[in-house]
Amino acid sequence: MKYRELKPDEYGLLKLFTYEAIFIPEGSEPPDRSITEQPELSLYYDGFGSGPADLCMAAEDNGTIAGVAWTRSMDDYGHVDDGIPSLAISLIREYRGKGIGTKLLGKLLDQLKHNGYGRVSLSVQKENYAVRMYEHAGFRTISENDEEFIMVCALN
Repeated sequence: MKYRELKPDEYGLLKLFTYEAIFIPEGSEPPDRSITEQPELSLYYDGFGSGPADLCMAAEDNGTIAGVAWTRSMDDYGHVDDGIPSLAISLIREYRGKGIGTKLLGKLLDQLKHNGYGRVSLSVQKENYAVRMYEHAGFRTISENDEEFIMVCALN
């Protein structure tokens, strides 16, 4: 597995990975792929690369992008403040549970620190097994509702 920045000509993949990032509880039917066209999801990929907090690390397996972790300054589910980028991470199903997401997250957090960001936020469904990964990476819950946690990681 090779870890690298996502190239500008690959930014179109973020639409696919936005869909793959949707948490589907056990026994639930996945939504139609057109759900990513909704404004609250298209903001994760539409115009990516145009903002200073638009950073993306990719995990590449023999030429296939297996997963990505990316940030943007956006008013998404995990938004806490305009100066704090929001993070998303997504892996193709067959690559999950192998430590790839943990490595991707670490690479992205390092890149954020290098670029001078002090914090990053995210939203995660309470049932999502990734909650433990985020906690191990230093994310702490700052608020929650019935379904999800809003978490922030201090990068310094």
